[in-house]
Formats: sequence, C-alpha cells, structure tokens
Amino acid sequence: MLITPGPLLQQINSPVDLRKLEPDKLLQVCEELRQFIIDNVSVYGGHFGASLGVVELTVALHYVFNTPYDLLVWDVGHQAYGHKILTGRRDVFHTNRIYRGISGFPKRSESPYDTFGVGHSSTSVSAALGMAQASQYLGMHNRQHVAVIGDGALTGGIAFEGLNNAGVSDTNLLIILNDNCMSIDPNVGALKDYLTDITTSRTYNKLKDEVWNLLGKLSTFGKSAQEIVAKIENGIKSAVLSQSNFFESLNLRYFGPVDGHDVHHLVSILRDMREIKGPKILHCVTVKGKGYGPAEKGNATTWHAPGTFDKITGEIHKKIYDTPQPPKYQDVFGHTLVELARMNDKIVGVTPAMPSGSSMNIMMKEFPDRAFDVGIAEQHAVTFSAGMATQGLIPFCNIYSTFMQRAYDQVIHDVCIQNLPVNFCLDRAGFAGADGPTHHGAYDLAYFRCLPNIIVSAPMNEQELRNLMYTASLPRTEKAFSIRYPRGQGVMPNWRTPFEQIEIGTGRTLREGRELAILSIGHIGNYAAAVCQELEKEGIDIGHYDMRFVKPLDENLLHKIFTRYSKIVTVEDGCIQGGFGSAILEFMADNGYHAQVVRLGIPDRVVEHGEQHELHAECGFDPQGIKRAVMALLQTAPVRV
Repeated sequence: MLITPGPLLQQINSPVDLRKLEPDKLLQVCEELRQFIIDNVSVYGGHFGASLGVVELTVALHYVFNTPYDLLVWDVGHQAYGHKILTGRRDVFHTNRIYRGISGFPKRSESPYDTFGVGHSSTSVSAALGMAQASQYLGMHNRQHVAVIGDGALTGGIAFEGLNNAGVSDTNLLIILNDNCMSIDPNVGALKDYLTDITTSRTYNKLKDEVWNLLGKLSTFGKSAQEIVAKIENGIKSAVLSQSNFFESLNLRYFGPVDGHDVHHLVSILRDMREIKGPKILHCVTVKGKGYGPAEKGNATTWHAPGTFDKITGEIHKKIYDTPQPPKYQDVFGHTLVELARMNDKIVGVTPAMPSGSSMNIMMKEFPDRAFDVGIAEQHAVTFSAGMATQGLIPFCNIYSTFMQRAYDQVIHDVCIQNLPVNFCLDRAGFAGADGPTHHGAYDLAYFRCLPNIIVSAPMNEQELRNLMYTASLPRTEKAFSIRYPRGQGVMPNWRTPFEQIEIGTGRTLREGRELAILSIGHIGNYAAAVCQELEKEGIDIGHYDMRFVKPLDENLLHKIFTRYSKIVTVEDGCIQGGFGSAILEFMADNGYHAQVVRLGIPDRVVEHGEQHELHAECGFDPQGIKRAVMALLQTAPVRV
C-alpha cells in the first residue's frame, strides 16, 4: 500500500523545489508533510512523535538554508522523517526501517543531505562544530552549519563538551534547541527544570518580543546590522544574565524561546539568524506528536514509536495470540529486579534515560527511592553505580549494549580497575532490528571479555536470566558482572521459576553427541537446540553445550568437549572478531588441542537494519545457517595431528 502525498508535497523532490514556493504555501506544505508522516507510520510503523513535533522547523530550515551546501545535522534522527521526505526520499519512504529499505536515521551513504550519521544522541553540536571549523579552515566563510538537538539529548555529556568548545570558537554555527520536555521517556534532571524556567519566565518572554522586533528590522539596516546585533546582545546580557543564562555564560548568543510551530515566524527568525556571525543558540518550544490528537494528548512515551495504528481512532494495533506467549526479556529483567529488591534492600537500579525501554520503570514504580533515571548519560550512569557499590549497595545498571560502548572508559577505570561489584544488564544485545547498525549490540562480548575483574555471561532463556540476576545479587566484594540479553521475546511462556544460584563460570550440557559439538552462548542457543532436534530425526547425533559464561570459561567442560569431539561449531550473536568463538579457539590453542572449529556470528562488517530473523539469516546463524555449517563440517575429513 503506497501512500499518496498531497499535491504540493508531490512537487517537492528536493529542498530546491521547496525554496521555489511562495511563503504563503508553507502552511500547506507543513500540513501535507505531517499527514504523509502520519499515513506512513500508521501503516508501516516507525518513530512518530518526534518527527511530528518538528514539521514546521524542518520546512523552515530547508526553506531558509541552502542545503546541502549549508550543513544541517540532526541529533539522534528520531526527528528526521520530514527531513528525509523533503530531501528526495518521499517515494521510498514506505521502506523506512524495512530490510534493505532506507534507514530510520540520517545516514551519510544514503543522501548528501544527511551530513552525519546519528543513532546515538547528543553528538550534533560536536559534529556541526567540527564541520564549521573545517569550513572556516577551507575558506568557505559563507557556509552555514546548523545542529538541531532536543532537550533530552542535551543531557548527554558530549553535548556539554560541544557547547563549551563552541563558545570559544568563531564559527558560523547555529544550535537549535528543540525543547519538547521529552526524550523517549520524560526528561529528568536540573537542566529540564532550567529550560522550564526559561519558557515560563515573564522576563524572557518580554525580552523575546523586544529582540524579535529588532531582528525583524535587520534587513533594512544594511551594514549597520552588526550594531543592532551588538545592542541586542547588550540588552540580553543586562536584562537576562541576572537570571544566570546558562548558554550566555558559555559565550553562545541565546535567542528565544520561540514557538516552534509557527512556520512563518521561524522562516523570518532563521533568515535573521543566518546573518548573525559566530556561535548562537535558538530555543524552540515544540510539542511532541504535534498535529495528531492521540499523540498530543496521550502518553508521549507510547507514541514515540507506537508500531502500526488506526490513524482515525488512534488505536494501536496489537497482535492477538491463541496461546500464551513468552514475555520480552526486558520485562523479565524488570519484574525479576523487583523480586530481588524485595528480598534485599541494598539492591538499587540505574538507567540512563531508558526506564520504559529497559523496563526499569517497573522498579521505579515499586521502589521510587531505589531506582534512578540519570538522563542520557551512560558514562555518569556507570560511575554513579560504582560510587554506590563502594558504599555497600548492589547496583543493577541497565544499559543497552550499543550505549554501553559510550561508557567503556568508565567500566575500565571506575569499575574494573577498582574491582567493584557493579552489575551490568545489557539489553538489546545482538541485532536490535529495524534501528540498524547504530543500535545493534554486536560488540559487548568482545569488549568486556578482554577486561580484568569482570564476569561476562548471557542467558539462553528467561529462567537462566532470572538465575543469573539472582546470582549477581548475592553479596560479593569484587568483580563486575555483565548479563546480556536480546531485544524481544524469550522462549518460556511460564517463566516465573524459583531462583537458583549458578556457579560462576559453569556451562550446561544440553545433549551429548558423537559426531560434532555445537557450543552456544545466549539466546541464539535456542536456534542450535532446534537444529539438534531436526538432525536427530535424520539420524545425525550431535552434542550441544550452553556455555553461559564467556568469562570465566567453563574449562572443565571444555576439556571434556575437546577430548570427545574433533569437530566443533560455535554460535553467538556477537561480533566474530574477538568474541565467544575466539575465546574457544584461544582455549584450544593454549591447551594443545587440535580440532576443526567453525565460528558463526556477526561478521566483520557493518550489518544494516532489518528484522532480527532476516539479519540472522543474512549472517548465517539462523537455524538454516547453523544446519548448513554443521553438515558442511561433518563432510570434511577428520583433523590430522
């Protein structure tokens, strides 16, 4: 089902076409663009509220600035659907986030209008500043650089680093703060309160009117425009700095707040801002989900990425099953953490701005004084957890695998070197699905197993997740504990089993065999189990071992395996370079064993977006891929020593 765009939107194949329109047509463009997004996402799914909230801003930016010569950087990319549609991808927008379709995020290889790949938040200011500095060095002094960052992304540490650096630069950099009081979940922290104070301050709003009245006259002043700007700056500093304007204190000219849904006003403002040299910030107040009633009035977290829905009624489509379904791993984590917290009052939870995505919100509701959302600040989340561990608390720090990469230094220096017992629960391990390569959790097995003083594990099912969490919750005085699990459902509809302690560094023998052994780690082992059952019906007897731990490895079990088998297949949903399979090869080499080992996992390349099963098949470790590897290895000659 292809969605037909409105008559004006049909004519816009690039921003060049948009800029040919008379200003009085922009309201209609905004309405058609908003409706096109609603129509597509309701049918095909995707992110929703964020892009609706910046429709007018998107149109105004491409109308005023000479993109792609002028460089526009979107933060994260949840808000960039309108941008994609206006920049030549309207007719393929229905493939958004679908396997081999366009990416859900800006992507440099996809379009010259996508100036920077953005999947992790808070990077836009640094990237745009780097571009601006490069333009200045290359003598392109008329080129403009715009970073659009949300108030949620502004809580990320790198955003503050970029702001701090921008304030001492002399570059054509415009930072647009898209302030809708939301990231995915409601924003937290002092910055949120500060922005709220700005938007409700009578002084600021009175000053805003005076500033824009002056700016509106810039075009009539010719060469004396700089004098007007100087007067405006002096006015801001005298009238506003008494309220300790954070942005002005960083030497960033601050303008706003302004209505982010008044496209004509935005066009006028942006034209004036284009003429003001140096780094500056425009504070736009927007509404997430603007223009679609259920999203505006409903739960903004739900409407961040609602899946498919009835655009007339706002009813979100949910699958109906005839039989009980396994829960999502994240929900098993959330409910299990609450159970453990009831048993031990030293257990606390930490999440960097993903309480609903990680299901930490379950503990936040049950124990609001023991669960902490620290904002989009993964580095802080890790060191914050380490600080609590020094005082005898038992922190469970839940961070998506891909976002844990941002806190790697803190894991090394603040946790492992100090040998602190912090528990890391890594959600979205393996392929994240439609969010694509910026969100795939491909590397955690490799980047954690090379560190000292850390236990690295992965459960094969919900029961194993509960038992690993229980084991991690037991008092210990040293070693971090990492537990990784994938996005989506597990395999056990009846998952609420009694807790059992797992001996650290022990695997499980799921079945003995004669001809070949499959060694698996984590949920992907369920694929291997299905292959073993299928091959058994064909008279092929192979063994299967769920290793559970990558560090420490179950060396006793491995000695038995290498003594029994000369052909081994390892299966993991992590990077094949340096991961679980590499650990098995190292054990084999270190202990003088000789066997034929085939490793299956994520290859040494960037894997694009798609459904998890599609990506597993592409990389050769879906059930069919595992079976092919097993059969091929069985047909090879025995290894000769």
